[in-house]
Amino acid sequence: MKIKKIFSLISILGMTSFIFTNLSYAASSATVAATVTIQNISVSVSDGDVSYGTLATSTSRSTIASEENEMQTATNNGNITENLNIKGQNTAAWTLSATAGADQYVHKFCNDTDNDCTTPPTNYTALTTNYQTLDTSVTTSGTADVQLQITTPSSSSSFTQQSVDVIVQAVAP
Repeated sequence: MKIKKIFSLISILGMTSFIFTNLSYAASSATVAATVTIQNISVSVSDGDVSYGTLATSTSRSTIASEENEMQTATNNGNITENLNIKGQNTAAWTLSATAGADQYVHKFCNDTDNDCTTPPTNYTALTTNYQTLDTSVTTSGTADVQLQITTPSSSSSFTQQSVDVIVQAVAP
């Protein structure tokens, strides 16, 4: 009789563990919430316009407050931190150069956010027709103030207005 009771007890325990083992729950799928945002690299320059006026040959003029008072501000309008680059251009009659010469003009820039630009040409860098670093790690909505200085050619074959545009570029770091 004892063996029957032991056998019955073992059978009951075995069936109980079988029942509870089969009651485990598992999902057949699960979701991982994921999102993505496309980076937007964008820059604007305000006021975006400099008029140096009519200048004599071999004359320098800058955008500082005591001269043209035309400081420019580059703003990161993108949604990521950006590096800002800057370059100049040749005109219809003049070549952009590091030194003024016959039909060669000089255009320089100074990052007025990071440097003291009040006494050009101190802290000013000659622009080239290739991009150069203006500022790095400019956060979203951050700005870089820019002062410019032009030096007209020592002699000119053209006496019409020249477009001495400056281009600011935003790139991902």
